[in-house]
Amino acid sequence: MLSIGVLAKRTGTKVQTVRYYEQIGLMPEAERSAGGQRRYATAQLDRLAFIRHARQLGFSLEAIRELLDLSDSPERSCAEVDAVARRQLSEVEARLARLEALRGELQRMIGECHADRVADCRILEVLRDHEECLSDHGAPQP
Repeated sequence: MLSIGVLAKRTGTKVQTVRYYEQIGLMPEAERSAGGQRRYATAQLDRLAFIRHARQLGFSLEAIRELLDLSDSPERSCAEVDAVARRQLSEVEARLARLEALRGELQRMIGECHADRVADCRILEVLRDHEECLSDHGAPQP
């Protein structure tokens, strides 16, 4: 049996995060020692490592819950897991497209700025021009 500190250290997860995952049901409630300390078995170590890796790949907590539910039902179709992974890939590709657009905009701003003084800085001018941003690109992105 592992303490919460050892479990967290082995998976590179913070102790508070392990407690949170228990609270929201991603991790099963830990067994308790006579002194009330949480104790975890190897299965919980594997589950937490799975969650941590999925988070590193950008999966949402809800998608991880779905993947865990699927992994707990080995008779279900792998196509369901594939669908979750494809949704994640689609989200990553959309994020990459937004980042590419941001990079282009920043490169354009930097390329257009040849001022010697802040008062004439094209970058600051573009950042102040909210109307241009709204008309060129639609609603601002968070």
